[in-house]
Amino acid sequence: MWSNFFLQQEEDGRGGMGALGGAGSKSGRTGKRARPPRMSDSQEGKIKLVFFLVLIGVTLTVLGMGTEFWVELSQPKHFRNNHTCEMAHYGLWKSCVRTLWVSDIDPERESCGPAELPGESNCTYFKFYTSGENAVIFKKTTQKSLHIAGAMLALLSLFMMVMGSVCITMSISKSVPFFLKPATICFVFSGILVLLSIIVFHQSVLALLASDHSIPLHHELSWSVACVGSSGAILIFGGLIFLLLSLPYNPLEKCFRQQSSSDA
Repeated sequence: MWSNFFLQQEEDGRGGMGALGGAGSKSGRTGKRARPPRMSDSQEGKIKLVFFLVLIGVTLTVLGMGTEFWVELSQPKHFRNNHTCEMAHYGLWKSCVRTLWVSDIDPERESCGPAELPGESNCTYFKFYTSGENAVIFKKTTQKSLHIAGAMLALLSLFMMVMGSVCITMSISKSVPFFLKPATICFVFSGILVLLSIIVFHQSVLALLASDHSIPLHHELSWSVACVGSSGAILIFGGLIFLLLSLPYNPLEKCFRQQSSSDA
């Protein structure tokens, strides 16, 4: 009797283990993760094209940040009553004071400049990044808090550009559109930060001009600001295009198909 009981228990145990194994294998088969959607060749080509456009914006940002032609401050060309006049130009990191010949300046121009004319130049780096000292340009004192804030915004925008470029590189290498949305956030945010840095920098220039009125100065934003402003617009536009390309229902694809069908 006992031998029959133990044999029955063994058979029941084997049957239970088999049932558990079958259930586990079924759950394993049904629990497999679905593969992420892959990009088509046409979508990948569009992403590479937009990424090339964004890289142009990144290049313009680096060019503008590294040059000292954000603003030009010009004295009246006859202020010193001699054959020379002085002007200054500066950016985020460095300022230059130039002495130009009045004879080289356009007769219709009232102020000294532009900075591209030949003349003597004396350039110095701003010390408020190291020792905290304000710079003095034509008896006018810079507002280091505004200037540093503009520089930090520009540097933060550059960091966001790098992060967005990493996301696009991973999206292209893995051939998945998942990283397009993080790249959109990075590039749009970097473009906004670039434009904000221009606004803050302009406020620092106005604060500089208001610090002293003994020397009349004419100021104008120069080509470095044009580079940075253009890059901000390009980055925002490129980020929005990445957002459209990341959508499951791509409006751009529909536009391209309608255009091709109309041409045919």
